Amino acid sequence: MLRGRGSPLTLGAKAGNQGNAMLGLMQDWPLLCHRIIDHAAANHAERPIVTRSVEGAIHATNYSQVRARALQLAQRLERDGIRLGDRVATLAWNTWRHLEAWYGIMGIGAIYHTVNPRLFPEQIAWIVNHAGDRVMLVDLTFVPLLEKLELPTIERYVVLTDAAHMPQTALRNAVPYEQWISEVDGDFAWKTFDENTAAGMCYTSGTTGNPKGVLYSHRSNVLHGLMANSADMKGYSSRDVVMPVVPMFHANCWAMAFAGPIAGASLVMPGAKLDGASVFELLDRFKVTCTAGVPTVWLMLLQHLESTGSKLPHLRKIVIGGSACPRAMVKTLQEVYGVEVIHAWGMTEMSPLGTACTLKPEHAALAGEARLDVQQKQGHSPFLVEMKITDDAGKRLTWDGSTFGRLKVRGPAVARA
Repeated sequence: MLRGRGSPLTLGAKAGNQGNAMLGLMQDWPLLCHRIIDHAAANHAERPIVTRSVEGAIHATNYSQVRARALQLAQRLERDGIRLGDRVATLAWNTWRHLEAWYGIMGIGAIYHTVNPRLFPEQIAWIVNHAGDRVMLVDLTFVPLLEKLELPTIERYVVLTDAAHMPQTALRNAVPYEQWISEVDGDFAWKTFDENTAAGMCYTSGTTGNPKGVLYSHRSNVLHGLMANSADMKGYSSRDVVMPVVPMFHANCWAMAFAGPIAGASLVMPGAKLDGASVFELLDRFKVTCTAGVPTVWLMLLQHLESTGSKLPHLRKIVIGGSACPRAMVKTLQEVYGVEVIHAWGMTEMSPLGTACTLKPEHAALAGEARLDVQQKQGHSPFLVEMKITDDAGKRLTWDGSTFGRLKVRGPAVARA
């Protein structure tokens, strides 16, 4: 029966007969990052994306509009001569413009290079020059910083604002973003290329020497975004309102710029103001359900809540990483404000998610200090991240929570050595 004309087994053997190997009949569907924003625009077109703009006002858009403007940006970059593999730097906060810039840059096979403004100026100059960035997209906040740096590879500075807010600047070929992209009509198609093509770049300072550049591929970003949405990691859905407090320039935004659109979640982008009062205003006003960031942000939020007597009725969970989260912070957020805290660990070289401390069934009944004992740990790795510890000779050691050794990690979103 399986030998019948046109049977799946026969077709598979003919299509993929390589020695004794047989290929499946599934379509070749490269994992390119533009598919993420295409999916969000097709299935969640009107889902809100709200930003506290750098200029000050609240700006509202949606996935459909972000995709359309990302296509405009891609078309504008191509007109300026940006091609496959070229680096486009961003020195910017979390805003709708920064989000559409990522997808527009990736959509022509160029590489978004997020530059961390919190580094020393000489480090920023070294990173941009080492990367060979050709275009710099910059928020108003950082224009004075860039005016002091020598960046000979930058051909044009695009200031992420409109003509009304454009500052006087001596930056080379500086232009306001809104004017720049308005010079094309957006009638454009994404480019096609291999899914292993570089999509993004983030430098990590490490512990010695100059910063090291980490290149993320389209494939790794897509897989990492899917992994981030698993239930034991961040677990977003289209019913969530997600606020990426972690900056887009920090470790690939912890996959939030991919996981949010993959899920079709609403996004709230906090812009430049990350003090406790400003963060609370957005959490409360837009009914944010999930967020993520480093402990210092949540310390400021807790101080604001204490001083005002405010509550967090909408927020369900916070992913905290970047540094160890104080036990008292976890306790207060959970017991006083009813917010689940997920302790996470990762590295820039891992895209960056590595582990998350979501509770397994054997911990579900724990309460009080016993529960906190577990939550202080870094948790467990998801599918697509494999971990082990070895001695200096490479011999595998017992994973028992107390044995010290060399931590080794591998996966499709982990950089090669």
